[in-house]
Amino acid sequence: MSTTTFSHEFNYETFKGKVSFPTGIFIDGQFSAGSDNTTIDVINPSTGKVVTSIAEGTAKDVDRAAAAAKRAFETSWGLKIPGARRGELLYKLADLIEQHSDELAALEALDNGKTFNLAKGLDLGMSVGTIRYYGGWADKIHGQVIETHEGNLSYTRHEPIGVVGQIIPWNFPLLMMAWKIGPALATGNCIVLKPSEFTPLTALRVCSLINEAGFPPGVVNVVTGYGEIAGRAISEHLGIDKVAFTGSTLVGRKVMEAAARSNLKNVTLELGGKSPNIVFNDADLDLAINWSSHGIYFNHGQCCCASSRIFVQSGIYDEFLKRFTAKSQTLKLGDPFGSDSHQGPQVSQIQFDRIMGYINSGKEQGAKVHLGGERHGTEGYWIQPTIFTDARPDMRIVQEEIFGPVCVIIKFENEEDVLRQANDSLYGLAAAVFTKDITRGIQFAHSLHAGTAWINCTNSLYPNVPFGGFKQSGIGRELGEYALNNYTNVKAVQVNLGVRI
Repeated sequence: MSTTTFSHEFNYETFKGKVSFPTGIFIDGQFSAGSDNTTIDVINPSTGKVVTSIAEGTAKDVDRAAAAAKRAFETSWGLKIPGARRGELLYKLADLIEQHSDELAALEALDNGKTFNLAKGLDLGMSVGTIRYYGGWADKIHGQVIETHEGNLSYTRHEPIGVVGQIIPWNFPLLMMAWKIGPALATGNCIVLKPSEFTPLTALRVCSLINEAGFPPGVVNVVTGYGEIAGRAISEHLGIDKVAFTGSTLVGRKVMEAAARSNLKNVTLELGGKSPNIVFNDADLDLAINWSSHGIYFNHGQCCCASSRIFVQSGIYDEFLKRFTAKSQTLKLGDPFGSDSHQGPQVSQIQFDRIMGYINSGKEQGAKVHLGGERHGTEGYWIQPTIFTDARPDMRIVQEEIFGPVCVIIKFENEEDVLRQANDSLYGLAAAVFTKDITRGIQFAHSLHAGTAWINCTNSLYPNVPFGGFKQSGIGRELGEYALNNYTNVKAVQVNLGVRI
């Protein structure tokens, strides 16, 4: 089955260069068309126009990928290769991604719409750092010797699970790939990965770098396709031993159900959020405003831990609102390749319509549009930075994840009042607290129902710090040593040293 090649020349102030790579499904180290020989159009969200087409993967292609991964696991990866060698290959892959960072950042800007500067400065830097971090772990996966009695040797082994399915979202395409493949490869697993059909280009480009780094064929397989077809096939597949998913809570439930109905595969889920951002009267106002702006407008609001509920204590509410509004008005919406652009378009027509639906819901339910609330421009999927005030706790814009540049600013009186409101959510991914009283900040952070609590900052992530949610924001943890637990089985071995019964 043949495949096509995507070639594109970038000619911008921020990046000038030509890219060319295959757009087929990547299985067993080779690119091919999908089993049905059909394709999916990739859209530039800045214009709404087609950039290229990629191969559409089906359940048959997931079958091929799972078989290739199993062969690799049994012959050239897993327990067949030393951890130190796995680490060397991860380091090589990180180096290659770093060498191609401009090209990969440009691809992110092209099919995702995020600015080139954001993609290069954050997504590429953390992707490289994450893969290097797990490269360092690869020869340090070990169990324990457990004391029982003199006639018994008891110890544990942390063994790779086998073939793991990974389904990643469109908001941080390359970064989410790095978060997933880093710990899976370090622990010796083989992978069947499905990128989002909206943003597949960096994943496909990295496939060639995986070959160049020297990974054995079949260790990493990438099946591009629709979630309801290829994603479902991964979740249901009897030859896939574990599935990791990042995306919406609604789809996460479907993944978990499919995993349970098939072979009861191990599941980790990093899902939605509706993060509270709490600003006390004694906060450093400049600091709080700048970080709060970053908290909601970072990546166009398309961030699971976006600080979309901003609670401001009554003593500074008016001043905060005035200055936060002024800050929001300075954010330039412009060409993702523009050197001074801060915000690009939303990723797709579907996402644009969803966000506008929430904005209209807020208006209809009686909240006040303090700023924005409208489309920006006439083509593509651009939405103005939007601030709502006078919102009730039961409104959809307060309770549901919008996943766009839309926030609600809510006045509160005291700690008891805001703690109740902050924890009144089915989500529990992240939260932020702004105060000069560090003791209060820490104590209050401990009371928040969230997997991550930031104090005097927001959206601050590091490869060695775990990230994940409480409640309906997910199961398991990404990043840090904690993520390794998602990809190993613990085996207890007991040796009788001659005791007779």
